[in-house]
Amino acid sequence: MLRDFLTFIKGGNVLDLAVAVIVGGAIGGIVSSLVEDIIMPVIGVILQGVDFTGLSLTFGKARLAYGNFVQAVVNFFSDCLCCLQAPAAPQPSPQEELLKEIRDILKKR
Repeated sequence: MLRDFLTFIKGGNVLDLAVAVIVGGAIGGIVSSLVEDIIMPVIGVILQGVDFTGLSLTFGKARLAYGNFVQAVVNFFSDCLCCLQAPAAPQPSPQEELLKEIRDILKKR
């Protein structure tokens, strides 16, 4: 297990993971501010002044703050939209690379 851990560290994956965590945290803060400070107030105006942060139901002695939940759901989907990336172009297989090299050699003759 220790050998696998050392291989993982030497492979450079730790640095990639650390950068991803740091950037993810920064993007999370930006998206939260976007949702809380821009998107939700606009939605509130469209819905005639509804403030989602204050929406709640009282169930017995419990207070269910579903407005915060709605805001968290919007945050989640906004984060997902920020993380979407265009799929990478498929890499040619080794056989395709070899065939291209053969083609190029034959063109030179």
